[in-house]
Amino acid sequence: MTETLYPDFGVLLVDDEPDWLGSLTLTLETAGGINNITTCSDSRQVLSILEEKRIGLVMLDLTMPHLSGEEVLAQIAERYPDTAVIILSGLNQLETAVRCMRLGAFDYCVKTDEEERIVGSVLRAIRMVEMRSEFQEMSSRLISRELSHPEAFSAIVTGDRSMLDVFAYIEAVAKSPQPLLITGESGVGKELIAQAVHRLSGCRGKLVTVNVAGLDDTVFADTLFGHVRGAYTGADQARRGMVEEASDGTLFLDEIGDLSIPSQVKLLRLLQEREYYPLGCDLPKRLKARIIVATHQNLSAKEGEGKFRRDLYYRLRTHRVQIPALRERRGDIPLLLDHFLAEAAEALGKKKPTPPKGLAQFLSTYSFPGNVRELKAMVFDAVSVHRDRMLSMDSFVKAVESAQAEAGPSTAAPPRQNPFSGFDELPTFSDAAAFLVQEALARANGNQTLAARLLGISQPALSKRLKMMHS
Repeated sequence: MTETLYPDFGVLLVDDEPDWLGSLTLTLETAGGINNITTCSDSRQVLSILEEKRIGLVMLDLTMPHLSGEEVLAQIAERYPDTAVIILSGLNQLETAVRCMRLGAFDYCVKTDEEERIVGSVLRAIRMVEMRSEFQEMSSRLISRELSHPEAFSAIVTGDRSMLDVFAYIEAVAKSPQPLLITGESGVGKELIAQAVHRLSGCRGKLVTVNVAGLDDTVFADTLFGHVRGAYTGADQARRGMVEEASDGTLFLDEIGDLSIPSQVKLLRLLQEREYYPLGCDLPKRLKARIIVATHQNLSAKEGEGKFRRDLYYRLRTHRVQIPALRERRGDIPLLLDHFLAEAAEALGKKKPTPPKGLAQFLSTYSFPGNVRELKAMVFDAVSVHRDRMLSMDSFVKAVESAQAEAGPSTAAPPRQNPFSGFDELPTFSDAAAFLVQEALARANGNQTLAARLLGISQPALSKRLKMMHS
């Protein structure tokens, strides 16, 4: 039995021939995976059905007693303009087809057309209606900037405006059956975003996560599709693949940018045909899961280099969200610091330590190439060696200096605007240096080690500068 690909999308079939209604229903169920179908043999009942049920598409016979297909089409266009209509006719009449399209019909099909042509038209209409609905919902959410289900994002600590915009977009596309591509640097929390999407999707099944980095083509196929007994040497028992494990749920494929070309072909076929073959099996199984993929790589650049298939890239990016790096939302550092201090203290069985006042400011001067994951590791390391009530700065200073020494200048903070560009009269070098020293000491709460770090000089150099200022 075919699964319901569009469980919330209602299709209404209108025809005065019961046999044709039964035949078309069977075709859409078996070939299109559409089960939410309502049939109607009296065209006078169409408007009342649309009023009672959530119908996204009407397939309307052209020639019927009482009200013709054109008359019903005009009524639907006037009262339910967001509902797509496909006209069905026993004859291929060009003038009639043009007239129906002008009245607002999405397509015109002849009943003698091949099954593939009719099913394809239906799926395109469904996708068009879904995209229009997603766009309207997304626009509404981005304008209002209000979340309907903020609890779905409770695991993500942020107050950043760009992250909240990401949340609004995710709420708008969470229920779509189309793939979602999550991009962003390593450590920004792409898996947490995938978990939020799954919670919002309404899928009954579970979230199954597969990191595909380093999987060769055979292992990739076996991991995703499974195998039957005797499929290859050592396959003593049949094994369900991850696609089947994620039935009625979500399949999350992480590090998708590392897939080999042969594996990309297999994934593309899975998305296009919505079916797959377990290794050693001649009977296909249907895809019953929502697909989410993630990568830290630039897929557009890889596609341009011929390392990632163009057709797969465009198939995956139907919905796409970019997660900003931590250095692009430095205002989240104090929130994350407090969150990880509490988490580390609980995990290590300690009382939550008090951070020094200048710690968040100090951390904001670092670019965090490892993003949120790196900050969490720093905090856990500092709490693990913590003894006193006040958390020590030493562990963080050493971690930052060590990371910058290993990575070189690429981790330096991005250049800032010239703070004196708007001055009519420039301060002297001595005055400017004194102002900077005073500001650094204030931000460091009098801690000279931290103040020197904020100024980018050594502590002896700061001490020398202080003596000059007080002489």
